[in-house]
Amino acid sequence: MIPIRRALISVSDKTGIVELARDLSRRGVEIISTGGTKRALGEAGIPVIGVSELTGFPEILDGRVKTLHPRIHAGLLAIRDREEHQRQLEERKIDTIDLVVVNLYPFQQTIAKPDVTFAEAIENIDIGGPSMVRAAAKNHRFTTVAVDPVDYETILAEMDQGGVTDETRQQLAAKAFRHTAAYDALIASYLSAEVNEPYPEKWTVTYEKKQDLRYGENPHQSAAFYQQPLAAAGSLATAKQLHGKALSYNNINDANTALEIVSEFDRPAVVAVKHMNPCGVGSGETILEAYEKAYEADPVSIFGGIVALNRTVDEATARRLKEIFLEIILAPGFDAAALEILQEKKNLRLLKVEVSAFGNASSRRLQTVEGGLLVQEADRKALDRADCEVVTNRTPSAVEWEQLLFAWRVVKHVKSNAIALSRDFRTIGVGAGQMNRVGAARIALEQAGEAAHGAVLASDAFFPMKDTVELAAAAGIKAIIQPGGSIRDQESIEEANRHGIAMVFTGVRHFKH
Repeated sequence: MIPIRRALISVSDKTGIVELARDLSRRGVEIISTGGTKRALGEAGIPVIGVSELTGFPEILDGRVKTLHPRIHAGLLAIRDREEHQRQLEERKIDTIDLVVVNLYPFQQTIAKPDVTFAEAIENIDIGGPSMVRAAAKNHRFTTVAVDPVDYETILAEMDQGGVTDETRQQLAAKAFRHTAAYDALIASYLSAEVNEPYPEKWTVTYEKKQDLRYGENPHQSAAFYQQPLAAAGSLATAKQLHGKALSYNNINDANTALEIVSEFDRPAVVAVKHMNPCGVGSGETILEAYEKAYEADPVSIFGGIVALNRTVDEATARRLKEIFLEIILAPGFDAAALEILQEKKNLRLLKVEVSAFGNASSRRLQTVEGGLLVQEADRKALDRADCEVVTNRTPSAVEWEQLLFAWRVVKHVKSNAIALSRDFRTIGVGAGQMNRVGAARIALEQAGEAAHGAVLASDAFFPMKDTVELAAAAGIKAIIQPGGSIRDQESIEEANRHGIAMVFTGVRHFKH
């Protein structure tokens, strides 16, 4: 154990700092400080020595240089059981520092401001703070470092037992390096964005733990949920849970998928998701009508699913939602009567999230592979009807156009190979994750049954053969939307013409793996 006789305190986040300093002073610890922290401690009547008094050198360059001095860093980095280090300290009359309590300039809070200037951001990059934290953490055999107010009580408790233990000092050192690494990662990310460098030669990201999860995808896998430091509104990381038990790993994945899909629609829309695929999507004049359509799309699969709505849940919709078992309901809001109705179901999770804000921030998608990481831009490509090409003799009717665009918004989010069928602004069949496209079509058409007659079909990628069109024609599909681009496109076009099917090429593929 290492006793603490001298502490250097300089913090931006002053949570609990006066109380800590007072408790240290009562234990006979000499306190060194600077700037706003020194002023706060002095105003609280706590004896404190200014850094300039210690170094004999004033703060200069508007405070940019104050702690970058040998009297500070030698006191932090000296190896106490090395004679040569001790001799040098004695020759220069430098005392060691046993405790460093430092957290850094509020760079994250600064760049989160909507009107922040580049100059303001740069001025909030801390230099002296990370240097002291890293020095203390490197020399944690002898120096204790605290970057998080949550650790103050542990340090005080161990001091009362004779000193901070080796184990605690090592844990705090690891936390300190995580702190500075995250800080530098955020700065690097900000500056890279400023110079339009989306895929730099070195890419370091940082996330903050939001919660531990009971388990991962399966009970034998551990897991946790992390959020970006500047998580945008309209994301699960910033959603407010109003009711129900904690979210699980699979809940979070499914809920994110539901948010991605429902945010595609401007009209009232409802999306039901199971295992990261939509099982029912509906849109209507009211949110109740949209829910009825989503439910009717697949009343079996929606059981135990996750439902996202892009309008406030009203009383009538809440009563319908309550009729079946659901894991989660996400919406921009719940009126008072709706909330009361849904809260009668003890475990039902209710999340309030700004659906309309989903996807406003630029985003990257990360996928780990053994020994590496894949990074890509999020698929936020919206389809404009003007970009579409009608390639068949028959042009879609106005109603068919609306249904094609509806189905396209859905199939974009279905696991590939993907087929989605729709009519009357609701899905009637979804084929997901098949090894071949005709297999996905068979699943969707079988689910739709007689409802496929007169409906439309959307495919996330081109048809390599005409077999999908043949199946669609046999089921009574009247219009198809697909990317096009196969060397055998003409076969599919001719097959569509044979059956009077209108076919539209988007020129855009939406693989989702």
